[in-house]
Amino acid sequence: MLSALSIRDIVLIERLDLVLEPGLTVFSGETGAGKSILLDALGLALGGRGDAGLVRAGAGEGRVRAIFELAADHPVFALLHDLGVDAPEPGELVLERVQKRAGAARAYINGQPVAVSALRQAGRMLVEIHGQHDARALMDAGGHMDLLDDFGRLGERREQVGAAWRVWRAARNALEAARAELEEAERERDWLEHVCAELEELDPHPGEEEELAGRRQVMMHAEQFAEALAGMRKVLQADGSMAGRLNGALRRIERQRQAAAGRLDDVCDAFDRVLVEMAEAESILEAAESRFDFDAGELERTEARLFALRAAARKHKVRVEELPALAQKLRGKLDALAQGGAHIRALEESEAAARADYMAKALALSKARQGAARSLDERVMAELAPLKLEKAHFVTSVEADETRAGPAGIDRVEFLAATNPGSAPGPLAKIASGGEMSRFMLALKVALAEISSLPVLVFDEIDTGVGGAVAAAMGERLARLAGRGLQVLAVTHSPQVAALADHHHMIAKTSGRKITRTSVRTLDADARREEIARMLSAHEVTDEARAQAARLLEGKG
Repeated sequence: MLSALSIRDIVLIERLDLVLEPGLTVFSGETGAGKSILLDALGLALGGRGDAGLVRAGAGEGRVRAIFELAADHPVFALLHDLGVDAPEPGELVLERVQKRAGAARAYINGQPVAVSALRQAGRMLVEIHGQHDARALMDAGGHMDLLDDFGRLGERREQVGAAWRVWRAARNALEAARAELEEAERERDWLEHVCAELEELDPHPGEEEELAGRRQVMMHAEQFAEALAGMRKVLQADGSMAGRLNGALRRIERQRQAAAGRLDDVCDAFDRVLVEMAEAESILEAAESRFDFDAGELERTEARLFALRAAARKHKVRVEELPALAQKLRGKLDALAQGGAHIRALEESEAAARADYMAKALALSKARQGAARSLDERVMAELAPLKLEKAHFVTSVEADETRAGPAGIDRVEFLAATNPGSAPGPLAKIASGGEMSRFMLALKVALAEISSLPVLVFDEIDTGVGGAVAAAMGERLARLAGRGLQVLAVTHSPQVAALADHHHMIAKTSGRKITRTSVRTLDADARREEIARMLSAHEVTDEARAQAARLLEGKG
């Protein structure tokens, strides 16, 4: 519920702190007292269009704060979470708008700066404002389906239809993509066959470029490497074999080894090791030389292979290492041509099954909507007679059309009405007058009250132009809405409506020499009887009017 409304320097309101209660609250006052200002201020806090002209004369800025007390699981808190706005207290929400005279405006939720659009999003989830000429929900057929589905509690079925629609759409997209790919492949068949044959003949392998480039680099410098190794061999073989000279020296020492009584053992062992190492070094040197002994044509063949790979990569605008994958992909396209018919048939079967599943669910939803429409029509019709629309007829039209298939089903839902017997029902916006529209809207709102997630309903002078029994019937329905857990705020000229309220505030305008102010006063029982008497009187408040006001109030009790 809206628990408090604080207004500073908006039009004629200098300072107002209004505490609001649950139930039906009415605002009354003489014409021109400023009742519209109160709603303009509330609209500003709900993210409505700002205007520097709303700032009170002499003030630099106007400010409006609306404080709500809500259930902790109200959907608006999920929105706040997405916006990164914290709630200081569980279930508490404060919407605030500051309008500068310079034209700039600032918006806050729970004291945190937000975009005005965020304020508007939150406001739409909290308050619904209806006026005699503001019944957009009834005029806009685009919202009628949502209202009917909410009324019929068809949300789960609608979600199932939406899920089936997404499956069907995915199957249809896959089929269309496969057909397009097959058509493209057919157009490219000759090119594909040529390229696949070319790549298969080339037969590129992963990592081949790096391997060939490395080998080419070695072969290009093989002569230098071979010369270095040959130099080492010359050193080892200079002036005869170094190993032979060492062997000769070692034999001479070994002949003296026994006579030396072990003193030459370490020398002999050392030379043995040197000879072994030299033999191994010569073996390794020989092997190394063989590695750089290339066939004269090997470099040419390696370069030819490397250049062929790079040329193919340039031709197909890929890197050399991507050639194997390209060959596989193109071969896959060519194979798909051979198997395309079977693949397309499998996708067609899948799409047909998904479509059949969707249509079955959509038709079931359509049937459920038709049942909900009949129930809604009965409820609305039951409300029309007391509102002096007993000759009117209300119809919820549900037209199924498979060509209109979508995530919400195959239906077009629209509220229709006929105000005269024998007339064909038509769109409310074209059939109903302003006064009739407000009564249709009230009847529909009463019928839909149980499914409303908006905690606050505001009715702005919807009783204009009606009186007597019709006004009383409208008041009774506003009271019924309030009795269903909704907070109802109504600006009214009707004493019958005012008498049925749980709380009554009077809006008054006072004028001084230089300034005019609008104020709001909460009425006690005596003041309320006097205000209703004023509303009943044409001019002067009479004792008869006071007595009639008392009877109206007693009738409420």
